[in-house]
Amino acid sequence: MKKILISAYALFLLFFSFFSYLFIDRNLSYLSRFYTGFATNNREITAVIYINFVVVLFAFYFVFLKMYLKNKLNRKDIVWIIILSCLTLMFFYPAMLSFDIFNYVLTAKVAFFYHENPYIIMPIQFLGDPLLAFTHAANKIALYGPFWIGITGLPYILGFGNFLITIFNFKLLATLFYLATSWMIYKISKDFLSVTIFSLNPLVIIETLVSGHNDIVMIFFVLCGVFFLSRNKMFPSFLFLLLSILIKYSTLLLLPVFLYVSFLQRNKKNVNWDKIYSLCAILMMIAFLLSPLREEIY
Repeated sequence: MKKILISAYALFLLFFSFFSYLFIDRNLSYLSRFYTGFATNNREITAVIYINFVVVLFAFYFVFLKMYLKNKLNRKDIVWIIILSCLTLMFFYPAMLSFDIFNYVLTAKVAFFYHENPYIIMPIQFLGDPLLAFTHAANKIALYGPFWIGITGLPYILGFGNFLITIFNFKLLATLFYLATSWMIYKISKDFLSVTIFSLNPLVIIETLVSGHNDIVMIFFVLCGVFFLSRNKMFPSFLFLLLSILIKYSTLLLLPVFLYVSFLQRNKKNVNWDKIYSLCAILMMIAFLLSPLREEIY
């Protein structure tokens, strides 16, 4: 039963990956041979299919959790499921739901190919660049922190000017940070159930392994900060928090929590970590609720 379920999950992810290529932009010349126009011309049908994919993905998620809680799946099984998810979704078309990964690439190109400041120069100013044909929000300066720009230099440079390799590198970057974040959750919680709840969550999988969003990088560094904070190591704790803030600024909301815990530890007072973690979760939820206030012009 266990092997059949995991095999069915892998097959499902494979079909989900094939489905994603129905969303290829007609202006994406690098994958033009795979363009069908199906998603654009059949929006209602495509939406229904996608919703069913998500429902099935959540069904697998709850079944895996239930089986783990009943000891029908062990840690090795969960790790294998996580690896399967990474390997299969690595080749998922990343712009099915969001074009952000194209913006990551183009912003990196401004910095590391054109050698211009992406906080001053907009990508759209490089008229004739082939990436402009399918990149959204090219009329904006860099939206994320300087540490993120620095990180993107590695996948961009290792793309050697090939767009498909570069996109694969950015997907790989998100995948590696997804795995690192799962590991950090275990380091903090010492509870593999927490890892399972996070790593197999469809929302995490879609946003990270599918779309390749940089939120996972931000979260990894702030979790590193929390890890060192829990061990009363102030310098690495605040350093990792700073690095997280310099990726996406929303984790700045956690600074008061770090300062409060630091104050308690310096004064030899007990820290209620359950309350601290809950407070961090609330503050991050506030950041999420405030996100629509950002100015986004496409």
